[in-house]
Amino acid sequence: MSELKFLTRLIEVSKRRNSMSALREKVSSAIVAVTDIGRARRFYSDTLGLELEEEGMEGVLVYKTGTTHLVVYPSEFAGTNKANAVVWDCGADLDAIAADLVAKGLELEHYDMDGVTYKDGVHEAGGFKMVWFKDPDGNVLHLNSA
Repeated sequence: MSELKFLTRLIEVSKRRNSMSALREKVSSAIVAVTDIGRARRFYSDTLGLELEEEGMEGVLVYKTGTTHLVVYPSEFAGTNKANAVVWDCGADLDAIAADLVAKGLELEHYDMDGVTYKDGVHEAGGFKMVWFKDPDGNVLHLNSA
C-alpha cells in the first residue's frame, strides 16, 4: 500500500471514529409506543405530571423530562417490550415520588430479587432504591435513587 493510500485510509478511519465518539456528547431521548394517544396523554400529563412540550404529527407527544425528552407515539407494537422502557434518576425524591404515584392510584410492581428488600412499592439493595410501574399499555417505567 502506498503512503498516500495509507494516509487516506487512516484519515477515513479517524473521521469514522470521531463521528461515532461524538455521539457520547449528544443528548438522548426515550421513546415509548402506545395504542391510545388520548389515554397516554392523560397518563403521562396527569398521572405522572410531565410537561407536554410539543404535539407533533399524528399525535406524537413530546414531554420535557429534566434536560431530555420523552417521546410518546402511537404504534401497533405498543406494550410489547417487557424490559425497562424509560428510567428516571430521582435521587432522594424517589420515596416521595413513589408515594405520590400510589396516591394517584398507580400500582407499583413487585419483583423478587436476591438481596433486594421491598416495602411500600420500593425495592432497596445496599441503599440503592428502585421502583417499577407500567403505563396503560404495559410499558415498564423505572425510577431509581441515582
